[in-house]
Amino acid sequence: MVKTKPFDPSEYLDSAEAIAAYLTDALETGDPSFVADALGVVARARGITEVARAAGASREGLSRVLRSDGNPEVATGVRVVRALGLQFSVAPLHHENPA
Repeated sequence: MVKTKPFDPSEYLDSAEAIAAYLTDALETGDPSFVADALGVVARARGITEVARAAGASREGLSRVLRSDGNPEVATGVRVVRALGLQFSVAPLHHENPA
C-alpha cells in the first residue's frame, strides 16, 4: 500500500514573493474562511511563534483564529500581515461590462 501524507502548502512558501502570491490568490477568492486559513498557512511557514510575538498575540490564540473555521477580526489580520512583513493592497475589479 502506498503511504501518503497530507499536503502542507506552508512547506512551499519559502520566499516573500511566494507568500505574497499565495495571499493575493486567497484574497481574490473573496472567501473569508479561505483568507483566514491562508494567513495561518503563511504564519506556519514563517514560524507561528515568531509571527504571534510580532503581532502581539499568543501562539495558541493566533493558531485558533487563523484557520478556516476561525473568525479573526480585521485588526488581527492587519497585525498578522504586518508581522509577516507584508501589506494589504487593493485593486479595482475588472469587469467585462463596466457599470
